[in-house]
Amino acid sequence: MSDLVGVGPLLLDFDGPVCSIFAGYPAPRVAAELIYLLGAERVEIPRDVYYEEDPLAVLRWCGETCPPELTATLEDTLCAAERYAASVAAPTPFGHEVILGAHALGVPVAVVSNNSAVAIEAYLTAHDLAAYVTPIIGRAYANPRRMKPDPAPVLDAVRALGAAPGSCVLVGDSLSDIEAARAAGVAAIGYANRPWKIDAFAAADIVITSMGDIAEALSPVSPLSRD
Repeated sequence: MSDLVGVGPLLLDFDGPVCSIFAGYPAPRVAAELIYLLGAERVEIPRDVYYEEDPLAVLRWCGETCPPELTATLEDTLCAAERYAASVAAPTPFGHEVILGAHALGVPVAVVSNNSAVAIEAYLTAHDLAAYVTPIIGRAYANPRRMKPDPAPVLDAVRALGAAPGSCVLVGDSLSDIEAARAAGVAAIGYANRPWKIDAFAAADIVITSMGDIAEALSPVSPLSRD
């Protein structure tokens, strides 16, 4: 951990490392709303998509299958849902402490997420964290192909920070985070917030089961922060 945390910029995925965005407004409900919208537009929806519980997966399918104007409509609907979800999201234990600890040590913090930037900004503002996070790289509008695992948003954050990819580390709780980090030349910390992820994140440089591990490494009194 000492060679990855506290050296260069820290890139955080949002849903997982920072909060559980759909804790108060469940993702399956949001996905069902998107499916209903597609149905109202008389879109032929495959069975696996019809029962999809991840709204981002529904948006990705729409972007690959439907006309751009319908993808934009779905994007607007999802952005509105995420904006509300952010207001009732549950903070991840030690997620806020990681942001504050990095700031205290002068470590730049960015958020790189497949969620919308407006929802991320709203959450960070509501929790008095917005001043400590820049840039915020959210989902490219109506262009779900650029969501992680595409490395483009990770590289956007690296460029905005004026950093070299090799000096940065991305913390994420999904395989798409790890794949995007690898493709961008950024180190990866896999946040295994489910037991099955521990083995699944074998490609990460480090696997943690609590954001507290990073918070401790960033603590001014931690031996790791003085390495």
